[in-house]
Amino acid sequence: MPAALLVRWAAVTASVASVALPVCVAASPAGRPPGGERPMFFVRPLGHQSLGDAEGRYAPLSMLVAPTVGLLSNTTAAEGVTPAVAGGARYVEGSHVLRLLSGRWRYLPVGRTASVVVAPEDPAARLRIAESRAWLAAGRVPGGSPARRAAAERALLAMRALLRPNGAMAAGWSPGWMYSWPRDSSFASAAFAHTGHDAEAYRILRYSAATQRADGTWDARTELDGSGPPDARLWQLDANGWVPWATWQWYLTAPPATRRARLAALYPMIRKAADRAAASLGADGLPPASPDYWEVMTTTTNIGTAAPLLAGLNAAADLAGELDRPADAARWSGAAGRLSTGISRSFAPLGYQRTIDGRHGRDSAVAFMAPPFNAAPAGLPRALDTTYEALLLPNGGLTPGNDPTAPWGANAWTPSTSFFALAWAGTGRTARAGQVLDWVLAKRNALGELPEKVDRAGRPSSVAPLAWTGSIVVLTLVALDGGVLPAPPLRP
Repeated sequence: MPAALLVRWAAVTASVASVALPVCVAASPAGRPPGGERPMFFVRPLGHQSLGDAEGRYAPLSMLVAPTVGLLSNTTAAEGVTPAVAGGARYVEGSHVLRLLSGRWRYLPVGRTASVVVAPEDPAARLRIAESRAWLAAGRVPGGSPARRAAAERALLAMRALLRPNGAMAAGWSPGWMYSWPRDSSFASAAFAHTGHDAEAYRILRYSAATQRADGTWDARTELDGSGPPDARLWQLDANGWVPWATWQWYLTAPPATRRARLAALYPMIRKAADRAAASLGADGLPPASPDYWEVMTTTTNIGTAAPLLAGLNAAADLAGELDRPADAARWSGAAGRLSTGISRSFAPLGYQRTIDGRHGRDSAVAFMAPPFNAAPAGLPRALDTTYEALLLPNGGLTPGNDPTAPWGANAWTPSTSFFALAWAGTGRTARAGQVLDWVLAKRNALGELPEKVDRAGRPSSVAPLAWTGSIVVLTLVALDGGVLPAPPLRP
């Protein structure tokens, strides 16, 4: 069974507390006509109740491979480090050269796609180390303590290793993750931008422009060669918010001498994305139901779609102003105003729960209403606190949500937990942000990589490194260092 039939949100961990099932989703996002979708296949969390009837084939657990725990890279190719290889090994500081338990070094030579084992201090391996360290030095590594700086350094190196030469950003380097998601890619672009790695940030945005569909939307994920989606997974409207938001964050940090011309090259993508987002809003000012970042359809509008679209419309309007496109700026700022009002009327009274019907519980996507995505509304601090307490697990991390129809079990998810560190950093609650961030950093594996999940015993679980978690951690450290991480403004 091809790895493309697996959804990364439900990766098999050492405990194997999942069953593999195919799911046919009954509804279509943003007005897409139903009936044309093929079944989605995924390994779902134990107890998860899907929409629609199960049918078709599924991948038996025996066919799944162990997830990676690290990466080797030469910037054009990558190789996953398996648990067997990683035993007793450590990275040489500031590099993707692995010092094995034997003392020998393992690395990926330039121009090669398979690693080699060499004697310690091998000259060619030393050149790879020097190149990685020079790349880090060309930007900045955030973090107010040695431990935080070390975590940021490793996250940045992992993100760089997962970035393909064409701008595709792999979510991870295990089957099921070796695709480029617009959402994850947007976070990575912003993290690269705010740490001085302009070329990498812009390369991701160019890939987003190249893979945008004619109607202004994006596939849920694409093959890393840009050839298109690996399966018929439903697309998610939130990408129309994330990509303009990431472009705005890049523009803030880009070299002034060239940024306007480079923004102009991206502007057709922004226009199509923002126009589609604006057109999706209903009479209530809200977008239609769409799969959220859980990659699960909801029957009513969810905050995981509405909040990113608000960020994206505000970002697009501000970028239009930068390029002297007043009509576009007015159109998108007007749509942002309607959406903001709709969110205030429908989500705020519920404490920004997952859906406007109030039937699907709390959701870590409440953090998308905080900077650096949106200017925090008045009631958000209480909603953040309430949601955090509702999603907190005994191991100290968070489950993505507490929707009674979709329990995620005892595993904490590092992206969802990190959302709150970023949101509290963005709203001035730096002590609280630091506590949550330090919990996430303490769950790095023996190689220092950030995992997707943490099991009930507090051990790193699932694939590592995960680009999304690394990006959120880096952005949080930038904010805690006093860096400028604003949210796109709501223009008059």
